[in-house]
Amino acid sequence: MRRARDSAPARLNNLSLRDQLGADRLALRLLQMMAGLTGFGFSLALLLESGLGGAPWDVLHAAIADHIGLTVGTVSIAVSFVLLLVWVPLRERVGIGTVANAIWVGVSVDLGMLLLPEARTVPIALAMMASGVLLNGISGAAYIGAQLGAGPRDGLMTGLGRVLSRPVGPVRIVLEVTVLVTGWALGGPLGVGTVVYAIALGPVIQLTLPHVTLSVRTVRGREVSRPLPRSPQPSP
Repeated sequence: MRRARDSAPARLNNLSLRDQLGADRLALRLLQMMAGLTGFGFSLALLLESGLGGAPWDVLHAAIADHIGLTVGTVSIAVSFVLLLVWVPLRERVGIGTVANAIWVGVSVDLGMLLLPEARTVPIALAMMASGVLLNGISGAAYIGAQLGAGPRDGLMTGLGRVLSRPVGPVRIVLEVTVLVTGWALGGPLGVGTVVYAIALGPVIQLTLPHVTLSVRTVRGREVSRPLPRSPQPSP
C-alpha cells in the first residue's frame, strides 16, 4: 500500500505562505527553487544572446530596456513588482517563490547576459536557442516542482482565469500575445527563437515536471492526504 502511494505521481498543492514555511523538506525545496530560478534566468539570456529572438515577456522587457537605458533584468524585476500590485484585486497568494522569482530571475538574466557571448555564427545561434528553450523548460519545471508559490506572471494568468471564469490556457495565450505584440511594436527582439520557445516550452515542462516535483507529505508535522485548506487570512 505504501509502495503504491510512493509511486503515484506527485500532486501540485496550492500552499499558502504559512503552509510553505511549514512544509516538509523546506531546505531542499528552497535549494531546488533557487537552482530552477537561476537556470530560468540564464536560459532567457541564452535566447536573447542567440540573436534569434527572446521569450515573449523578454521581447517586451528588452524593448523597454532599450528605450530607457536599463538592463533587461532590471526591467524584468520592475515589471514583476508591477504585476504583483495587480495580484491584490485578484486575491492571489504571494509565496516564498513569488518574491524570489520577481527578483532572482532578473538578476540571473543580467548575469547571464554579462557572462555569455553573443552568437557570431548561425550554428552557434541555433545551439544557443535550442539550449535556452531546453534549459528554460527544465528550470521552470524545477521551480514549479519545489511547490513554493507561483511567479508574478503565472499568478496573473491563474488569477485572471479565476476572476473571468475562463480556462488558464486561453488566458495565457491572450496575455502572451498582447505582451509579445506590444514588445515587438516597441522594437523588441521577436524572431524564430520566440516561436520555438512558444511551441516547445510546454512539452519540455510537461515531460520534466513529474521527475522534479517534491510532493508535500507533511505541513507543520501534519500528514497531507488531500488538498490543503486555505490558511486563515486576515481581513482587509
